[in-house]
Order: sequence, then C-alpha cells, then structure tokens
Amino acid sequence: MLKDIETENDIYLWQTAFYKHLLNDPITSPKFSHLNLEEHMPKIVAFWSFVLLDKEGYKTNVFEKHIPLNLEKIHFEIWLNYFTATTNDMFSGPNASIALERVKLLASTFLHKLKGEYHGF
Repeated sequence: MLKDIETENDIYLWQTAFYKHLLNDPITSPKFSHLNLEEHMPKIVAFWSFVLLDKEGYKTNVFEKHIPLNLEKIHFEIWLNYFTATTNDMFSGPNASIALERVKLLASTFLHKLKGEYHGF
C-alpha cells in the first residue's frame, strides 16, 4: 500500500517527478522549459506544504505566476493528467486525495481567469 503525502520531502519527490513529465511532454515543455527547476522547486514545495500540511510561509500569488505562460485548455488537461498519474503512482491517503481535488479547482479557476472559460475538471 502506498503511503500518504506527509512531509516536505514527500512533496519535493512528488513534484520533481511531476515536473519531469511536464518538461518531457512536447506540448507542455515549451511552457515550462524556461524554469530553473532547482530554483523554483522550493516555491512549489512551499505551496503544497501550505495546502496539504498547513505549513506557514507561502505568500506568493500562485495565479499571477502563471499569467505570462499563456496557457490554453490543452495545457491544463495535460497538466492534470500528469499530476493525477504522478500522485496516484506515488501516494494514497487523505492528503493525496486533497491534492487531487485542489489541483482540479486550481486548473478550473486558472482557465476561467485566463481565458474566460469554465471547465469543471
């Protein structure tokens, strides 16, 4: 049985695996290839630690960081597929379930704000 997402190290390993998928996908890699993942990963870990582990310290507006990427619906669909697959491959439990629900909400909200479209993922 898989364990739940319980520590910042779990989040680091999970998000590193997830971003590898995004960076190797021909559709999403152009949107994320500019990232210095080593520099960006602490911010990603801080965000998910705030969401899943109730850790303080994340103060950045996550939406604003995605505006310049010019993401389309297809990017969100691929992003969600990799996120879901990576999560399900690595973890099982309440925090993993919360992550899967929150990411759908994030994707729907981002798509609505960026493109004026609503898509209930």
